[in-house]
Amino acid sequence: MAELLEFELVFALPSGIHDPFMLSDTVFEAGFEDAVIGSGDRRLLAVQIEAAGEDPERVILDAARAILAGLPAGTRIREVRPDLVSLADVAEKLDVKRQALQQREMPPPVAGGLYRIDEMLEVLTRALEPQAGRRRPRFDLEAARKWFVAGRAARRINARLTTRELDPVTLETVPGSAGDGRRKVG
Repeated sequence: MAELLEFELVFALPSGIHDPFMLSDTVFEAGFEDAVIGSGDRRLLAVQIEAAGEDPERVILDAARAILAGLPAGTRIREVRPDLVSLADVAEKLDVKRQALQQREMPPPVAGGLYRIDEMLEVLTRALEPQAGRRRPRFDLEAARKWFVAGRAARRINARLTTRELDPVTLETVPGSAGDGRRKVG
């Protein structure tokens, strides 16, 4: 069953001056007419997308490849979001105040108040389980599902980019990497 995902792709652009309208047209021509596009830093292009599919990683990588195909030569994917999230990010998606989350047990932060999205999902899922003497939380986790599901896939993709298993320009598995399946031993 196809699942709707909400994610953001951040591309690093090659040196030079890039026309923001041309960059936007590239995203729209790749089939993402409803994307939210940010080009506040001339070196980066951020594209927030909603897309559906069976395999979240494939959906994200296919979207990134489609957009990369029209961007200037030398453009590479920098990161996929959500991956590390703040309490404010999560509160916004759950339509609650940040303080409502601060009153709950949270996973340990990774750095500077950022949390791994998959760990956050586990904690929030447990919070929805009935507990004696505690009120049920007043957030709708299902409403943010498309963001959380994309987050798990984003973390895996970012890990593959970091370990150089995934080429940031082509988004193909690097030959000889752990993800290649043909890794040489010895």
